[in-house]
Amino acid sequence: MTQSPLPTQTDSEPKVETPTAQATTAPQPSYVKLAMRNMVRKKGISLFHFALTTSALLGVLISLAFIDRYFHP
Repeated sequence: MTQSPLPTQTDSEPKVETPTAQATTAPQPSYVKLAMRNMVRKKGISLFHFALTTSALLGVLISLAFIDRYFHP
């Protein structure tokens, strides 16, 4: 019982090269720049989240003011 040798690449088979990462000279945009670009694209959602955050913060501050006034006459 003989085993056949492992297949090897011959000259007739084309060699496949994997693409490598291209070196770009331009630096990647900063996180702030990407966030601002995203906010400009999604105006409605950003404004809704801003309004929701503002109202929640005001609600917490007003609630704390009432609680403080109620427990400390």
